[in-house]
Amino acid sequence: MPRLRFVAFLLVALLLVPLLTQCSGPWHDPSPHTIRFVNVDQRVPLEVLNWGGSGRPLVLLAGGGNTAHVFDAFAPKLTGDFHVVGITRRGFGASGFRDDDNTADRLGDDVLEVLDALRLEKPILVGHSFAGLEMSSVASRYPQRLAGLIYLDSGYSYAFDNGKGADVMQMMKLQAPQPPGPQKADLASFQAYRNYVARIDGFSVPEAEFRAQRKARWFGRVGDGIAQPGGSMLMAVLSSGKKYTQIPVPACFIYASPHSLGPWVENNADRKVQEDGRRFIANLTALETEQIGAVREAFPADRVIVLAGAHHYVFLSREAEVLNEIRGFAALLK
Repeated sequence: MPRLRFVAFLLVALLLVPLLTQCSGPWHDPSPHTIRFVNVDQRVPLEVLNWGGSGRPLVLLAGGGNTAHVFDAFAPKLTGDFHVVGITRRGFGASGFRDDDNTADRLGDDVLEVLDALRLEKPILVGHSFAGLEMSSVASRYPQRLAGLIYLDSGYSYAFDNGKGADVMQMMKLQAPQPPGPQKADLASFQAYRNYVARIDGFSVPEAEFRAQRKARWFGRVGDGIAQPGGSMLMAVLSSGKKYTQIPVPACFIYASPHSLGPWVENNADRKVQEDGRRFIANLTALETEQIGAVREAFPADRVIVLAGAHHYVFLSREAEVLNEIRGFAALLK
């Protein structure tokens, strides 16, 4: 009997070892980039992703709350035409932070210091959401440093305000219906969490982006959110009243309007959720239309693209169209 118990124990151990190794082993980001850190503002390290590629430099700037890893699946599709780089803003993900001198132009200077460190000459900046502010900051002060700008649902009043559009702070006061939080099964792994978000929004977000936002627990489970010290900085910068009335660099604006709230709202069996969603979209679209009209008046019509029914993460929800617009705009630049 002792020998049988020993054999049984050995068999169980042999079965558990590969399982434990698989669950507790390090996760590797499958996106084909290298990672380095560039010190800006003397002592703030910024995470910089480099996907390589040939051609003109193209620098991807993430929206508020995101890191450069949100482009992990999108960026490799551009390396046939560009040398593609992404920057994680201070206060988010693996980038450092300091709580002094966090202004719009300081964030723009961070981008410039990365360009200098990587020796990127005359790049195209492509920014999502809040990154429109950083792009306009750089362009308004150093237009000679840039070839062009592409605003991915980021051309709102924090990026361009000639007094004729809508104030983004009005948009932020609108309340969209909120989905239920993830259940236990949704937190069983990062892939399960990705599936949960995809069911709500209708598109997939790279796993590395979620790993930059949430803790990893034993056996691959998803833990609590990771504190992002840059969150309050973003609100302070938005509230500062800084205005960019001109953009002296060739620019392309890609808007999602009317916005999609994803299948959780649009296919929801609860009529109240659908009605609240429609009301939110109607109010948001009215403000967006006002801002888009101001941009159309100031910029060539063929450089203002409106993708009806796209999600705010327009480069993920309408990837093929956005890629085509980027390539088409870049072909017009000197």
